[in-house]
Amino acid sequence: MLPRLAEIEKDLVLRRKRAEEEQWLGEIEGIDMTLTFVRTKQADAARLAERRPVALGIPTTRTQTPE
Repeated sequence: MLPRLAEIEKDLVLRRKRAEEEQWLGEIEGIDMTLTFVRTKQADAARLAERRPVALGIPTTRTQTPE
């Protein structure tokens, strides 16, 4: 997921540069919002990638003792 998000971010940066050159103000605003979202997703994905799995053990059944 992280490599794909990096690719998307790179593309958005290039698109933003083009929008600045063409003075497409509405496009710049939209790209900025999308960049913020992508960067947040990157941070979330990086944080999740660092987490270690939790060992929950193997479930067992209890035997009931007769009363």
